[in-house]
Amino acid sequence: MPLTSSPIGVFDSGVGGLSVLRALRAALPNERFVYLADSANAPYGERGDAYVSARTHAITRYLREQHHIKALVVACNTATAAAIHEVRSSYPDLPLVGLEPAIKPALAVTQTGRVGVIGTRGTLTSSKFGKLLASLDGQAQFVVQPCDGLAHAIERSVDLPEPAPGSAVGATETGALCERYIHAMGEFGTAPGQIDTLVLGCTHYIFVAHELRALVGPGVQFIETGEPVARQTRRLLESAGLLRNARAGALAHAAEYPDGGAAADAENEGPDEALSDVPNTRLLTTGSVAMLQAGAQRWLGLPADCCSTVSVP
Repeated sequence: MPLTSSPIGVFDSGVGGLSVLRALRAALPNERFVYLADSANAPYGERGDAYVSARTHAITRYLREQHHIKALVVACNTATAAAIHEVRSSYPDLPLVGLEPAIKPALAVTQTGRVGVIGTRGTLTSSKFGKLLASLDGQAQFVVQPCDGLAHAIERSVDLPEPAPGSAVGATETGALCERYIHAMGEFGTAPGQIDTLVLGCTHYIFVAHELRALVGPGVQFIETGEPVARQTRRLLESAGLLRNARAGALAHAAEYPDGGAAADAENEGPDEALSDVPNTRLLTTGSVAMLQAGAQRWLGLPADCCSTVSVP
């Protein structure tokens, strides 16, 4: 049985899920996390459902057996669409949170009634997304655009410097792809008939928000899934009695940042089953550790030594 001190597992096909991990760490500062990027097998969005399902099961099994996770966040829209129902059946006792393009929240904010949705082809052509879209028929006009190659390009650019202020959007590979797909969707803006809300249907896309913003203009609202997923994860942990207390979290923080001294008083409060002398966030990858280290430092401010490579057959 998992303990409150057990970590939360988070996985994605690559580094894009770090955007979800960032939101989870902000909403659940007392928790421990194990993040796994299956970068050796990315991108999932351009593979078949059977392959993605097999990888999802293998990674879930690995995180359960090797890291004794108390909950799992599938921080990948494609893996959620292909396999979340099967994982729920296989692990009925595991609190499980998946992702889907946030088109329902988009309905609450659009004023023009035209909503753009960008994502991987695997996500946007899945039966799960098709059912979600059909359930909202007539409530808005959804302009759906698969963005082949964009998630993979973001992976490759993680250790490159940010574009210089004022530089042309199309000057980088990610910018050129953003430009191609945004222009294919039609006109963005807040006037009648324009797309005024853009759903980022892949966890990678928040990391090119500046390119997307330059293309759609300041009035268009972006909808992504990190914060809602973090809130749902907290609700599930509370319901299961698995939410970690603040004192244990302070000790884990002190282990991760030993010079901070944040847990000096907590260390003198006596034993607790949640006490830990390990860092509260571990990042694992089946691919390039340098890519994961770059993402960890750039987007989470985490040190390179929290990252390591693993094999998940």
